[in-house]
Order: sequence, then C-alpha cells, then structure tokens
Amino acid sequence: MQKTGAKIFIDCLLKENVDIIFGIPGGVMLPIFDEIYDARDKIRFVLARHEQGAGHMADGYARSTGKVGVCIATSGPGATNLITALATAYMDSIPIVAFTGQVATSLIGNDAFQEADTTGISRPVTKHNFLVKDVKELAGTISEAFYIAKTGRPGPVLVDIPVDIQKAFTEPILPEKIEIRSYKPVYMGHIGQIKKAAELINASKQPLLYVGGGIISSNASSELLKLAEKIHTPVTTTLLAIGGFPPDHPLNIYMPGMHGSYAANHAFQNCDLIIAIGARFDDRVTGKLSAFAPKAKIIHIDIDPTSISKNVRVDIPVVGDAKKIIIELSKYVNKKTNKEWLRKISDWQSKHSFSYKKDAKLRPQYIIDKVSEITKGEAIIVTEVGQNQMWAAQFYKPKYPRHFLSSGGLGTMGYGFPAAIGAKIANPKKTVIDIAGDGSIQMNIQELATAVLNKINVKIFILNNACLGMVRQWQEMFYKRRYSAVCLTKSDGCLSSPTASAKRPEYLVPDFVKLAESYGAEGMRVKKKEDVEKTIIKALKIEKPVLLDFWVEEEENVLPMVPTGKALDEIITSLV
Repeated sequence: MQKTGAKIFIDCLLKENVDIIFGIPGGVMLPIFDEIYDARDKIRFVLARHEQGAGHMADGYARSTGKVGVCIATSGPGATNLITALATAYMDSIPIVAFTGQVATSLIGNDAFQEADTTGISRPVTKHNFLVKDVKELAGTISEAFYIAKTGRPGPVLVDIPVDIQKAFTEPILPEKIEIRSYKPVYMGHIGQIKKAAELINASKQPLLYVGGGIISSNASSELLKLAEKIHTPVTTTLLAIGGFPPDHPLNIYMPGMHGSYAANHAFQNCDLIIAIGARFDDRVTGKLSAFAPKAKIIHIDIDPTSISKNVRVDIPVVGDAKKIIIELSKYVNKKTNKEWLRKISDWQSKHSFSYKKDAKLRPQYIIDKVSEITKGEAIIVTEVGQNQMWAAQFYKPKYPRHFLSSGGLGTMGYGFPAAIGAKIANPKKTVIDIAGDGSIQMNIQELATAVLNKINVKIFILNNACLGMVRQWQEMFYKRRYSAVCLTKSDGCLSSPTASAKRPEYLVPDFVKLAESYGAEGMRVKKKEDVEKTIIKALKIEKPVLLDFWVEEEENVLPMVPTGKALDEIITSLV
C-alpha cells in the first residue's frame, strides 16, 4: 500500500520504539505534524519553546536512559537553532536523531524562504547527516540514522526532509537489518592487545584507572568495579563518568583536571601506568600536555580508534567496547595490593580533599552537600555550566550511572534545565534537579512554560551570585579583579560598587521568584544557611516545577584549580 513520506516517517519511528519527540513545528513540517496528530496515542510530542531547548531535552532523555533521543525542527532558523544542542551531544557522544524540515527539492539552492544549508551547517557537529531527495529512500535513511546514532561511539545524526518528500507517495520498505559497508564498529578488542595490556598492569607498581563517559555509554560500571577491586587500583572519573564508580568506594579519587581533586591530579603525575577507558585525554584533564603523566605508560581502551593517540601518545591501544574489553581483560590480570601506592594516594587525599569554609555564610558548596545528603545520592542531577557545574561535580555523590548529566566537551550554558526536563520525562519516578547559575539558567529559562504546561515536576536550584561566576573567578585570579562584563545586576549594583552587597535586592535582575510564578511554577528564595535544608525538603515535596533562588556568597571560588597552561601538580588549593 502506498503511503506518504510523512506517514512513513511515523511508521519508522514506531519501528524504532520511539515514544516521545521534542520540538517545535513550522511550515515545511506540517505534513509530518499532521501525522503526529493522528499518532498522538502512540507518540507523545513535547512542544518546547526554543529548538535548542528541544535538542537538550532529547539529550537529557538519551543520557539518562541510554536510548536514542529524538527532536524535530522546521527549516532555516528552526534548524540552525538546533545546532548548539547537536554540538553538545556530539562532543559528549550522546545518541540523538534530529529531524529538520527543508524547502521543496526544486527550491533548494534558490535562497527560498526559510532555507538554510542544514546538512552543510550541521556536518561538523553530527556523527552523520542526510538530505532525503527521494521518498523511496526515506524509510531506509531513517533506519540508518538510528543505527548510526546508537552504535559504535554514539552521537547525533540529522535527517533533513524536504516538504515535497513528506507529501510524496511510495510503497514503503522498512529494512529489517541495517548493513552499511563503510561503517563497521569494532566491539571485540584484539586479544593480543588485551594480553599486552594485562602484562603491563601486572608489572606496574603505581597504576591508575582513568575512566571517561565511555564507561556510562557501554553500561560497564559493574565490570569496572570488579576490575578495580581485583587489581586494587585507584579510579579517577571524568565529569561525564561521574556516577560510573561508587562515590564512597575507597578506590574512588574523584574527578581529575582543572577543578579536579588534588589526589587525582597528583596520581596522574606520579603513576607508572594509566589505564584509560572511554576517555579522550581532553585539555581540561591533562593540563600542560608536555608535562602530563611524565612517568606513565598508557593503555587506551576506546571504541573510537580516532580518539586513540589523538592528544597523547599511547603505548597499547585497544579498540572496542569498554564492557566487553574489561570482561576479557579481567581474565588476564593478577590480583594486586599496591599498598605503597595507595598509601601515597591516601596522603594526598588527607592533605587536600574537596572542602569549603564552614561558617554562617550561605556557601554554594554547602547547598550541594545538603542536596546530596537529602536525596541520598539517588536523584538525577543535571547541571548548567560554570561554577555551579564544578561545585555539583565536586560535592554531589550520585549512587548510580546516568544520574549526573552535564555538558562536558562543549560547556553549553543553558543545557541543564531543558536536559532536566528530558530526564524527568524519561524517569518520572525519579527526583530530577537542575543545579544552575543565575547566568546559565537565563539561556533557556523560557522552557519553564514547557515544564509547567506538561506538568513536568523538575526542580531548579539557582546558586545566585549576581554574576557570571566562572568568568568573574578568572578575572579575580588572573586579571587583577577587573570585573568586565560579568555583572548580572543593575550597573550600580555590580561587585565593584561598595554598596552592591548591602543593597543586593534592589539591584538583582530578574526577580527569579516572580519570574517562576509568572510561568505558573513555584518560586522560593533562600538567603540564610539555616533555611537551606528545610526549604529543599519542602521543594522536593511539591508536585510541580519549583525554582529555588539561593543568594550565595558572590565571590566564592571553585577550588582546587589548575590554571590554563600549567601542569596538574601546579594546583592551586587556596587563594589565602
């Protein structure tokens, strides 16, 4: 039976078990949205207020479940608004399939109304993309898009569908199995390489497990735990791997890098072997490359061969799926104790752990500590980007994988709130909290309408320091406290003004409590430390979106910190 391209689109999504789409309609997508109307009992459509928000919602859905997130936008500005969300997912290897409308095939290249070269623009920030020019190819293209997004190293895929293709008729053939000759991900690591890796591990005296987001993508957390305990090796987890190793395990030395733990950074600089799993040695982890891990040999396990030896030279590469390789590697490694090495690690931890001043002031770290305590580490925490993100990474202790979601590679302000919406829809019985800054939250705060109207019970905790906190911190530390373009208040209320702190309420823009209430959400404000715990508990009990505006110390800094261009052991632990 012949069907329109729009109907084939729906059939393909149902075949892929898609039950939710995030997006915004537009003129050249009307045939598909007409079919979405008929399929509303099978596929839920969540109307976002900005296409970037829709993309981040799909991202949050995907990160918190491991499934493919789906978003949709119209042509031209609708498609270009998606680009930041696609770039965010691409940098962090998140499986998304994005569908965009396009002008009719006869108009492509003619500068038609709302035309943009979507495939050209999105090519650098997608794993792959398609422009469908024949309705007969639509079903196969959509199937390939989902296959590419979720296999190998996951990532976003875009399918651009002209309006005439949506309207055209054909006899659809939905492929049962996808085979792409030029795309053959390797899952089973080479046994010879695995045995060589085991030999290095067995011979090492000071090994270090360096674990990235690949451990989450591969669902390999339990296998990692068994390996770490067998070879009795400290584990450092990147921002994207937080939750992939038990937070209170004695081998966990937490996040490395610019705002990482003192112990993790010194472990890199003193270890004799790095066992890297699903991590890419990015600059925020390595610091000064020429001084990185000077004593270490490196084993690098990754499903993406292009990531291996990209930033640092690797001694033993093992290409394949982290879970499968860890299982195989565990067969060949010996039980170890590494007592002297772990004693060194313990000394570093005792010297400098993540900490903050315990006084009467409302400090952001205290708030995160309380969130972790009250939720028992069982909430899904989503962060914005900046100081709020780093404090959340340092002080929240998630019990499980996929319970800490953050924009790592791209560092996208405005990611957290819409991603939290996607995560909450995917996990309706879980508490979902967006840890935000007063700068980041305003990037996509319009999605309060999406949360309220769809009854998506997310919580937003704003660490309000009246400025773009991370940029301000750098200006304090490296630019003689010359605060340029970081103030988020009225001009006479900036930090450089002697009256700013004393008259803070008069200078804040916006009033977040009133803004939340204007959208129909609950708004609360906390100014005192003694009110933090009871207000958080109250907010978590309310069955609707809640925004908590915490007036934290304005010039609190994220420490420790490795300045740009410095080695990991040149770490600043205090500004006093």
